[in-house]
Amino acid sequence: MKRALAMLVTVLVVTSLLSGVAAAQETRSGETVVVEEDETVGDLTAFGGTVVIQGTVDGDLEAFGGDVLVEGEVTGDVDAFAGNVRVTGEVDGGVSAAAGNVVVGEGATVGALSAAAGNVAVEGTVAGDVQAAAGSVTLGPAATIEGDLTYGGELNRHPDAEVAGSVTQESPGAPTPLGEVPALPPWLGPLYWTLVNLVLGAVLLAIFPWFSDGVAATARTETLKSGGVGLLALVGIPITLALVAITVVGIPLSIAGAFVFALLLWVASVYGRFAVGAWLLSFANVENRWAALVVGLLVVFLVGLLPVLGGLVELAVLLLGLGALSIALYERYGDDGRSRSTGTGETAATR
Repeated sequence: MKRALAMLVTVLVVTSLLSGVAAAQETRSGETVVVEEDETVGDLTAFGGTVVIQGTVDGDLEAFGGDVLVEGEVTGDVDAFAGNVRVTGEVDGGVSAAAGNVVVGEGATVGALSAAAGNVAVEGTVAGDVQAAAGSVTLGPAATIEGDLTYGGELNRHPDAEVAGSVTQESPGAPTPLGEVPALPPWLGPLYWTLVNLVLGAVLLAIFPWFSDGVAATARTETLKSGGVGLLALVGIPITLALVAITVVGIPLSIAGAFVFALLLWVASVYGRFAVGAWLLSFANVENRWAALVVGLLVVFLVGLLPVLGGLVELAVLLLGLGALSIALYERYGDDGRSRSTGTGETAATR
């Protein structure tokens, strides 16, 4: 009990110190970066497989990822480099995007739009000019452009779409609004994040080799248990943080906890991929943790490109990694702090 109380006090002190850093954080990264519906942040730079703005960014947003979704409000400009960019909320400033697909959804409002993409679709309102260098530009029936439209490629304009200014098609050799930026394939964002995960995975294996092997072993030998624990953690921890935030004193602790939880999810997603790679290599009787990391990342990346199925597989891998990581941490530090060796000495993904 004394050890447990000591660990609890330590966690409270550390998270309290981190709360100031988390509150002032202007750069976020992770598998999924979300500004919640009731959350307001200042200028934000986000790196993630998926970046979702449901709340308010009171300033500018710079987003790099596989998918960038603006469902809430951005009071400044949006600069996005992603596989897909979709705005269904409100952007007071301009939107500059280099992506595979760029969509201003029905009911959305942006100040201006400058895009280099494979496909550009405007179904909402653009208060200023639209410059689109794309293979196809589509104006839906509810589209309203209050300025000029300058485009390259094929224009598909609904009869009810409104353009207050001029409509000009640029010649094929004319410079794009983003300075000759080519259209980006939708897999570029996930590939970028896979490389980032590779770096994190290499750090984890180098610093915690035996513990990492133990996590992979737990995921393989206790797969259903790991998935169940991961689901409980994914649902239970945010609820716990929300309950802590009810009190004024608990708000800083909850903010710091959310920051730590985001890092935990990132580490768990990498461990999940590592476990998948170790499992696949076991069929070939190969025991190499570095090969397991590369194989796991590559397989999940390729499967993740598939519609619907890819998202389900990535979620399953996250739950597997989160549960196995939670079990391994408990087995190592549980029971009055006595370290256990279960899953840490023998694994199919050793040296």
